Amino acid sequence: MLVLSRKKNESIMIGDHIEVKILSVDGDQVKLGIVAPKSVKVHRSEVFEAIQEQNKEALNTNVSLLEQLKKK
Repeated sequence: MLVLSRKKNESIMIGDHIEVKILSVDGDQVKLGIVAPKSVKVHRSEVFEAIQEQNKEALNTNVSLLEQLKKK
């Protein structure tokens, strides 16, 4: 893990096209601005983990249930 110190209005670049900017710092909360191409998905980690979990559940769908739905 790379650890960097940044101040308000400073930023870091990830590759050539993704910029992460520090918008504000208030106590233990940091507000970030992320500039990235639309092709790059940006999620909060808890949302990303929920998406991953839903994808895993979808893969475990009972095949017979899918066949029943197909018949209707």
